Amino acid sequence: MQIGSSDVKYNRIYNFNIPKNQSIFLWGARKVGKTTFLKDKYPDSFFFDFLNSKNVIRYSKEPYLLREEILALPETVKSYPIIIDEVQKVPEILDEIHWLIENEELSFILCGSSTRSLRRAGVNLLGGRAWSEYFYPLVYPEIDNFDLIKILNRGAIPAHYASPHYHKLLGGYVVNYLTEEIKNEGLIRNLPAFSRFLESLAFTTSGLVNYANIGRDCGVSSKTVREYFSILQDTLLGYLIDPFTKNPKRNIITSFPKFYLFDVGILNYLCDEKIESLQNARAGQYFENYMFQELMAYNNIKEKNKKITFWRTRNGTEVDFIIGSGEVAIEVKISNRIRKKDLNGLALFGEDFPECKLCVVSTEPNKRVTNINDKEIIIYPYDVFLKDLWSGKIF
Repeated sequence: MQIGSSDVKYNRIYNFNIPKNQSIFLWGARKVGKTTFLKDKYPDSFFFDFLNSKNVIRYSKEPYLLREEILALPETVKSYPIIIDEVQKVPEILDEIHWLIENEELSFILCGSSTRSLRRAGVNLLGGRAWSEYFYPLVYPEIDNFDLIKILNRGAIPAHYASPHYHKLLGGYVVNYLTEEIKNEGLIRNLPAFSRFLESLAFTTSGLVNYANIGRDCGVSSKTVREYFSILQDTLLGYLIDPFTKNPKRNIITSFPKFYLFDVGILNYLCDEKIESLQNARAGQYFENYMFQELMAYNNIKEKNKKITFWRTRNGTEVDFIIGSGEVAIEVKISNRIRKKDLNGLALFGEDFPECKLCVVSTEPNKRVTNINDKEIIIYPYDVFLKDLWSGKIF
């Protein structure tokens, strides 16, 4: 579905196929395009907006009003899904929605940017009667004239990607949402420490997460750092991925996770380092985070439901991403000439898992196949990899 501002339109690839009388939670970070998509896809649906503080106050005090107002809608309107935006801001209404689903057989799309406040409140999550779907920043098939440097600098939040003022927009997102809104929701009490934690993500993202070291740098306990990472996950702003530990045949990392932000533009802003070319370590960090974004979005949108992990030996040999139980291993290298020394991790992993498909995502100009120790390794240009990924050819 083509959505966006009057100047920029994006063909969003979501198709939730919601059966009649079925409801869904639609989760996604703020500003990824959930509301715009739903208003375009369901123009006849009744819409409750809980970004409006007056609505939050009104329905928090008297949640039964929502039920009474919905029951008063014309039957033609009730035949479409009823959309509730930022549902986590008024958890009290979920009992009313549950009643309407059970007794009136109505459908709802419950849009949210945080699962944490609902779980913390111990509210009714509709007894499993609503599916969970996820919405992401723009992904490769949705972007015309794909420009990797532009993506790595601006990120893929639609308004940021399209604007020449992206740096100010990213700054507003970090200041107003990642700090103030999270504080306002009561998720953190020590805002200066949380701000220092966010700054530390410039060095932590795509690397091993050591809670104790980060805590020392931020002046908080390792337990608090764990809580901060948990908040980022629950507000859909980042992801911790675990080490791959199936059938370990070597001395491997098993306890430290890795972290990725939901959007590479946020990482760029936190690092405060714009890139002009596809080279150097910072560009490599951005590139790896962006490839994780694409893998995560593809895995969920296409309902592959594979676990994404990483593999690392104690001496530092690593593979960036392992898909599923070892079906695919992916190394991300921002290099226009992949050499054999760049393939050590894949070669070792391939020895332990001979049936695994071994891939490198690079900035080389052409796809090629090389062999190390009789292991076939496919070296992809990033655009060819992304085309094959979204065509279902990688996994």
